[in-house]
Amino acid sequence: MSHTFRPGKMCRVVVAHQTPFPDPLVFRTGETLKISDRQSEWRGWVWCTNGAGKSGWVPEAYLDRTGDTGVARRDYDATELTAAVGEELTVYHEESGWLWCSNQNGQNGWIPADNVELF
Repeated sequence: MSHTFRPGKMCRVVVAHQTPFPDPLVFRTGETLKISDRQSEWRGWVWCTNGAGKSGWVPEAYLDRTGDTGVARRDYDATELTAAVGEELTVYHEESGWLWCSNQNGQNGWIPADNVELF
């Protein structure tokens, strides 16, 4: 499915999403991460571990990569947004098939773009 999500646009959840990672990876620009060879169903995402041992999926575009090491180009938060069918979200950013959104309660996080539709 092809999408064109622009910042500030509203969308509606058509497939519920439950976060599988309750303690997400968060890092700052310049932080060094170890990149594993773990495979993702999502093109453009890599599994990374920070210096404290916390791991999560990261857009590869957010890293300067050399082999199995990456240096963060920008701040990042891997929080996924749990959302129910019919819930309305505001889109802020699209990256490699995922959207950074906020819900009506002010919670922010990633949700797969295929789980929502614009309205």
